[in-house]
Amino acid sequence: MTARPTEHELLALKGTTVPVQRILDLFGVRVRNHRTVHEISQALADAGLTTLPDFGVCGSREEVDVVALVSAAAKPEGGGTDGDAEEEALPSHALPQRILLGDLPSARRGVRCVGPGHTLAQTTYLMRTRGLAQVPVTTGMAAIHGVVTWRSVAKMYELGKDQTLDNAMEKDSVPVADARQELFISLPTVKEHGYVLVRGDDGCLSGIVTTADVTDRFEGAARPFFIVGEIESLLRRCLGAALDREAIRAAQRIGNSGLITDLAFGDYLTLLNGEQGNAAQAQRADANWAALNWPAMDRNQFIGHLRRVKAIRNRIAHFDEKPLPEQQMRELTSFAKLLRDFVS
Repeated sequence: MTARPTEHELLALKGTTVPVQRILDLFGVRVRNHRTVHEISQALADAGLTTLPDFGVCGSREEVDVVALVSAAAKPEGGGTDGDAEEEALPSHALPQRILLGDLPSARRGVRCVGPGHTLAQTTYLMRTRGLAQVPVTTGMAAIHGVVTWRSVAKMYELGKDQTLDNAMEKDSVPVADARQELFISLPTVKEHGYVLVRGDDGCLSGIVTTADVTDRFEGAARPFFIVGEIESLLRRCLGAALDREAIRAAQRIGNSGLITDLAFGDYLTLLNGEQGNAAQAQRADANWAALNWPAMDRNQFIGHLRRVKAIRNRIAHFDEKPLPEQQMRELTSFAKLLRDFVS
């Protein structure tokens, strides 16, 4: 690279549609390779920018949109606790606000590629034996010549072309995105093509994200939210039916409505836990438990389970990027099942 534009010059491109060649000229680049693509991508990222589609795989005369690069939201230092004060700030129906493409494991797992010198037979053998639906054809994991898919192979046969790797590739508009790009921006591309190739910070392919990967990610993220939502709905049904407004009002730490729908999750423990520090609240909790009329339910076990569910609920309301451990999923599903059996 013979030149590096100033940040002001780069920011002037934001929100514009420009030919790839203009970007290359701005950096004094004549030939794109692994090094120059990485350096340009890094310079754009330093200025908070990226291109759609990725300039690294487009023809020099093709146009790209220069857009803001959405980065991960900064996490507050010191973390948080599962305390009641923090819980009040957690929305009952919180959903993830920002997920980066690189947050999906498959985007960082690597991708099986073949070189342009491979035969079509070698490539389809790899696809069959490895269960692959897409195989990029690359040079050095940076220069992408195309992607072989079962759809592109079928199209080759339909058009009666010679059975060569070059004829079996999808070459136009190969979907490529930066790992730091927001996942939601990439979803239309994944839907259209069935996949998107992902470039890592070094400009090389770092993985591939398919529709199955997106489905798995959101199933893993959304399922705990729905189960916690069901648990809270069931708790409100049984407590709302058994307790009057005065009992509910006594447990409220925010507001004074006496409505079951205005309780925070921690208030359910206040309503039912007979071993809390506040003697008056503990006495009221004994009366509340008796009002439920659950003689077959062990109170200590129930309160312990409810406390564990509250801790899990606080974790997922923060949208911890790691999948919920299987043990905690079992805690949620078993508690939901328990409540279903006791709530008519």
